[in-house]
Amino acid sequence: MSNTEPATNQVTKRDIRSAAIRYMFMACNTFNYENQQAPAVVFGLNKVLRKIHKNDEDYKASLNNHFNYFNTTTWMANLLLGASVAMEQKDGIKSKEAVQAFKTGMMGPLAGVGDTLVWVLYPTIMGSIAGYMGLQGNPTGAIIWLLLNIVFFFFRIKLFDVGHTSGLKLITALGDRLNVFTEAASIMGLTVVGALIPAVVKMNVQLKYQAGEVTLPIQTEILDKIMPALLPAALTIVVYKLIGSKKLSLTSIIFLIIGLALVCSYFGILGV
Repeated sequence: MSNTEPATNQVTKRDIRSAAIRYMFMACNTFNYENQQAPAVVFGLNKVLRKIHKNDEDYKASLNNHFNYFNTTTWMANLLLGASVAMEQKDGIKSKEAVQAFKTGMMGPLAGVGDTLVWVLYPTIMGSIAGYMGLQGNPTGAIIWLLLNIVFFFFRIKLFDVGHTSGLKLITALGDRLNVFTEAASIMGLTVVGALIPAVVKMNVQLKYQAGEVTLPIQTEILDKIMPALLPAALTIVVYKLIGSKKLSLTSIIFLIIGLALVCSYFGILGV
């Protein structure tokens, strides 16, 4: 077959869904600091690209093109990759540079939307609800969390399909509105996080100031008078700063907090 003839009719919906599942399975498993998600992209698309590019040289050129740096929220990548497949279906190997430019130009803005919704807003709200219900001994939250993840698994496959059928047109039409949407969602996410701090983070000083016959609980009569949930808020800020400094890993910070809690609890300094 000619190396310039796109095989549009060769790609089926089953191929598109298979590509989505293959990418989703490997999106974080092959992540590296050279080209980040690119190996997962190649693994996800290689079979559908083989159907599009019958010529071996074109096929290899397409795979090498997708090995270029790629990194965005995995959910939003489904839109981009679906649209990329549609571009290669339409124009064959001639679309190689356009595909790379499209992916490079859109992975940043879509990552802003995806990171805000997928990695901040959704797990913060639903994860906190599920976790709080679990603390109360109610398994309903965990069941809801599991069911939502199953639903979203199929939703992500649908996103790839949408990207293949109309993703290029959709993303181009949104344009600058993506930034406005990202900012609004970020504000909502931060508001939710702030509201959850006093409900989820429990940290109270058990010490009391005593002078003669006067006893003054430090927590209720001093700290709470200054600001309710002052210590949980302060702890959250400290942890946020530690994460931002990148001097300690998340695992190290977790063990540090556990160690601090055990020591302070043992000596009767802190409680819940």
